[in-house]
Amino acid sequence: MNERYRSFAEFYPFYLSQHQDRRCRRLHFIGSMIVLALLGAALITTHWWLLVLIPLVGYGLAWVGHFVFERNRPATFQYPLYSLMGDWVMFAQILLGKIKY
Repeated sequence: MNERYRSFAEFYPFYLSQHQDRRCRRLHFIGSMIVLALLGAALITTHWWLLVLIPLVGYGLAWVGHFVFERNRPATFQYPLYSLMGDWVMFAQILLGKIKY
C-alpha cells in the first residue's frame, strides 16, 4: 500500500481488492446500515449523543472484517477520505447488486 493514488478512480480498484472476503464486505455493509440508522435516529429524536456512535460502529465493524477475515490493514489509515468514499460506493454497489453481498 505504498503507492500514492492521485484520484478516487485510481484508488477504488485497490479498495475493492482489499475487500474480497464476503464476510468483510458484509460487516462493512451492516456497519453502513447501522450508521444510517443512527443518523436517522439522531435527526428524528434530537438525541445528538447518538452521533458519537457513528464512527465507533462504522469503523469498528469494518476493521473487524479486515483484521479477522481479510487479514489486512484497513486503507483508512493511509487514505482516510478515499477509504470513506469507497465504503459508500461499495455500499451502493452492493445495494444495486453490482457487488455480491
